[in-house]
Amino acid sequence: MQKENPVIVGLDIGTTKIVAIAGRKNEYGKLEILGFGKSDSSGVNHGMVLNIEECIRSINIALTNCMVSNPSLTIKEVYVGIAGHHIKSIQTRGDRVVANIEEEIKKEDIEALIKDQYKTYLPAGDQIIDIIPQDFTVDAITNLTMKEVIGMTGIKTGANFHIVTGDKTAIRNIHRCVTRAGLSTKDLVLQPLASAAAVMCAEDLEAGVAIVDIGGGTTDLAIFHEGMLKHTVVIPIAGVNITNDIRQGLGVLKSQAEQMKVQFGMALADEAKPNAFITIPGLKGQQPKEISAKNLAHIIQSRMDEILEYVVYHIKQQNLQDKLHGGIILTGGGSQLKHLMQLTQFRTGLNARIGLPNEHLAAGHTTELLKPMYATCIGLILRGYDDFENNRLRFTSNNTEDNLPESVEAVGTFTSMTQKFEPSVEELLQQEFGQAEDDHSLSNLYPSAEHTLTLDTVQEIQTNLFQAPNPNQPIAITDHHGTKINERSKVIKDVFSTVKTTVLHWFENVDDERLDN
Repeated sequence: MQKENPVIVGLDIGTTKIVAIAGRKNEYGKLEILGFGKSDSSGVNHGMVLNIEECIRSINIALTNCMVSNPSLTIKEVYVGIAGHHIKSIQTRGDRVVANIEEEIKKEDIEALIKDQYKTYLPAGDQIIDIIPQDFTVDAITNLTMKEVIGMTGIKTGANFHIVTGDKTAIRNIHRCVTRAGLSTKDLVLQPLASAAAVMCAEDLEAGVAIVDIGGGTTDLAIFHEGMLKHTVVIPIAGVNITNDIRQGLGVLKSQAEQMKVQFGMALADEAKPNAFITIPGLKGQQPKEISAKNLAHIIQSRMDEILEYVVYHIKQQNLQDKLHGGIILTGGGSQLKHLMQLTQFRTGLNARIGLPNEHLAAGHTTELLKPMYATCIGLILRGYDDFENNRLRFTSNNTEDNLPESVEAVGTFTSMTQKFEPSVEELLQQEFGQAEDDHSLSNLYPSAEHTLTLDTVQEIQTNLFQAPNPNQPIAITDHHGTKINERSKVIKDVFSTVKTTVLHWFENVDDERLDN
């Protein structure tokens, strides 16, 4: 049965704005926007949620505006972008020996290989956000794509992976804000990858490009070469830094600095007229103040030079300065500065263009949605459709539009390109304490490793933690499906006595009832 396209909602929680966009693919594969809403952001600094209550209010305003734009729209699930200076990326290698060399390599074998990467050791306090396969190998054959590997035969298959990690507290705060706004997080997506999906085409991917998303609080960089993601980084310098520089350098209010940046700002000081001045009203009866347009441009260019130095550094670090034939694609709100393309070409030596999120949009939308500042949010919707079309996360959408058919469940298995936010019990303990030895693996205690924690399971385990019987007696726990857990009292006692405090702390963070209180 052909899957009907669901309504997917992207939620971009930025430093200066929060945007909610609902979209649905039409029969031609183009994205039709069904709802659009935004609000000024509060409680977020450099991409990280600092004040949860203020952030929730901003999210609710954006969602309300989105549903006002289309009263028949119902929003329950969202794809959420994540950024911030806590984001890191690492390269890993994984290999698996094929169980039966007579059989062809199947999609399930690739999924198992990717899922193995969740066992990668991480520093304390970090959590995996995304795992992106790069190139695959089968025995001595290298540089294969995932599609090429499926159907081949061999003894050993392996791959190089790009793993994106983030701070657990920062991730938890985003999840908490979304939950308390009455939504569920379908997935967290790294913002530069979302922006890349919105502004890139197949030719860009093949030629090799660097996506530079200049937002309000962070500048996100994603580098692609030979059709693969090679590097991602979040640079904690962006539009708010330029605004603060203007405010301090010219002695004006923050609102005046932002307005001057948007209306008169340019990234190349040589293009500013030396005899042009900007007049701003004085404070409390004081005389109006005249600002030199050239001084304004010098301040902006200084900060943009700094951002581009970071971009060049990371491109050279990957030894790709002469291999990105597609050049640099500038997107995000900061990319709208005048003469930024010229400055980028001068500082990097690469071609540059502005990336607009119209590559995958259906015709007929307002010009407002075609601005680069909405690339991340539209990219989140496209990421959701990538999950849907590839049967990832057992995709179901609770978002509907009354005058369109509701989406149906797409049958599929969990695959690895993305990670469930709610980890299994085994994954939770592995993230906190590393890989357990085989004999003490929690999968022996909890055979239903694919289950995610639910409130019933939480309460069940909490009860057994605090009311455990005599250690010499077997402990029997059943999950919410009624499945019995193997009776290994000593191992359960040892494991749970060690992690009880940590697990219960995590329970408190995901328990919606406690959050509401």
